Order: sequence, then structure tokens, then C-alpha cells
Amino acid sequence: MNVFLRSTPSWRTCTSARPQLLRHLTQRRSGQLNAPKPFGRHAVKLCAPNESVRQTGTLPSSPVVVRSWVENVPAKVRPYFYLMRVDKPIGTLLLFYPCAWSITMAAYALELPFTMPLTYISLFGLGAVIMRGAGCTINDLWDRKLDRAVARTRERPLAKGAISPPQAIGFLGLQLSAGLAVLTQFNWYTILLGASSLSLVTAYPYMKRITYWPQAVLGLAFNWGALLGWSAVANSVDWSVCLPLYAGGFCWTLVYDTVYAHQDKADDVLVDIRSTALLFGERTRPILSVLSASSVSLVTYAGYLNAQGLPFYVGTGLAGLQLARVLAKTDFDDHKSCWTGFVACGWAGFLIWMGATADYILMLSG
Repeated sequence: MNVFLRSTPSWRTCTSARPQLLRHLTQRRSGQLNAPKPFGRHAVKLCAPNESVRQTGTLPSSPVVVRSWVENVPAKVRPYFYLMRVDKPIGTLLLFYPCAWSITMAAYALELPFTMPLTYISLFGLGAVIMRGAGCTINDLWDRKLDRAVARTRERPLAKGAISPPQAIGFLGLQLSAGLAVLTQFNWYTILLGASSLSLVTAYPYMKRITYWPQAVLGLAFNWGALLGWSAVANSVDWSVCLPLYAGGFCWTLVYDTVYAHQDKADDVLVDIRSTALLFGERTRPILSVLSASSVSLVTYAGYLNAQGLPFYVGTGLAGLQLARVLAKTDFDDHKSCWTGFVACGWAGFLIWMGATADYILMLSG
């Protein structure tokens, strides 16, 4: 039976009302799910049953598909570009920034010539493109049936059948081989440290089925570069600096991915997908405010332990202001606002990197 039909009665979310998710899955059939009580109130306003939902197991209306430059590539390879999300580079940047922070801070601490961080930033940038694409392939293989029932994701290549699962698995093999080729450019310490993160990448898509904290698993995986960047440059990890840097990135990920998850909360309720967006509910803004402050504080502390100069702290301060601006302006019941807020969170990571880079350049010029 289709997963949408199995998970919920034949009701659809009102398209005329913004969902405010009042009790989440506890309003569903009694005893169907043993779930922790969410922090906030969650309400889904329901309308009369829709015949197409009962028959097809998917929501009746199709999302607006935005045309992108990928439409100009040959038709045979176009689905693979969409599978990698190359038309949405924000995911790659969010994976890349913790690597860039760590590389630049290590180069600053060791007073290395500019060619060293430039080389490793280039390699990590390429690796971020490849491994973010591989992560998307793994995620879509796990979620291809669920994606058909979610308005935002039903046009993904695997969900709509443009790519078959065997084709996606073969493509994943190519992606992982390319990622391994990049990883072998580093020292053995970094190779082993990098390989140890694959279990997190593979497990993440499953976490949304069993816990309200899949964003935490994503945070553990997406900020591994905060450790790898330093080890690539220095052949070891300065844990006193990298652990608070990693923890700061982890909190930052909880912020931006919770904002992102609010886009799908109405559909997620219906298909048994869990997230911090559902867990936090109406308390999202104050909780994310605490996490934002924690993120900036931890990264700032890492800079203090690394004896960073004033430009670094200007960067972290601006990052904090950017996150505060996002949380003040985002409407968590509006899809467009959530997407805009999610992308804007990425600028915080960029500002931190620019602060570290300015500090490094000042050190070289002095």
C-alpha cells in the first residue's frame, strides 16, 4: 500500500490555510505512534476528503516548478544534475563553510603561506560539490516514495521516475569514487577521519523516520569539515580549537535546517516524517535564538583559543546579527519566507569565513 495512504486517513491539508500544526501526530489514530510530546502546539487544518488523494496517495496540486539553467543541459543527463541539486548551490556552501573556517584558522595558527590554504580550500570546495551531491542521491533513494506525497519534493528525479533506483545507485558509485579521489589527495590521518563520517551521511535520511532530531544528525555530518580542514593542513587536529568550532557549526546547522524543515511541516505530519520544526512548534523562534547565540559564542570561543585577531571577531559579530535578522523576519508558516531565511542563514557562515580570512591576510601582511 502506498506510504501516504498507510500513514494517514484520506484527508488533505487545506490549501487556503497556512498550517500551524496543533498537536502533530498525537491527533492521529490512537496508539498508532509512540512519540514524545512536542514542545509547541501543532495544528493541521483539514478539509473534506479529496478523491484524488484516496486514489493516488498524493496531494492533488502540483508545485510551481522554477526553470533553471539545468534545463539547458542535454536531456539524458539533466535528471542527474537535478539529483545532485546543482541548481541549488546553498547546500554545497553550507557543507563547505566549516571546512573553510578550519583551513583558514589552521593556516593562521601555523603562519602558513597563502598557497597552502588556497590549495586545500580548492580541494575541499570540489569535495563539497561531489559529496553534497552524493548525500542528495542517498537521501532521494531513501525517500523516493515519501517525496511523491510532499508538494515540494514530488518533482525530484527519483520521485517522478525520471531516474530508476538502479540508475541512481550506479550514479552514487561514481560520486563516491570521485569523492574518494579527492580524499586521497590528503594525508592518511585526514583520509581515515573523512571516511569515518560516511556512516552519518548514510544514516541521516533514516533518522527523520525514528526521531524528531534528524537535524542533529545532519549537523554532525555537515560540520565534519571543521575537523577535516585542520587535519589536512596540519596533519593532526587541534581538538582544543576544533571541538568548539565543530560544536558551533552543529548549532548553526540546527538553526538553518529547522528553518528549512518548516517548509514541509504540513506534509510531514501526514507521512510520518519528524523534524525539529514539528518538535519546536510555536517555540521555534526562541529556541533557535538560543541556538544561534550558542553557535556564535562557540565559534568565537574557538577563535579566542586560536589567538585570532579583531577581524575574526568582526566576522562572528556580523554572523550573529545576520542570524538575528533571519529569525526576526522569517514567517515559519510561509514556504517562501522559510526558503529565504534558510538561504540567508548561509551568509552567517560566509561572514565567519571572511572574518577569518581577513585576519589571516592581516597576519601575512604584518
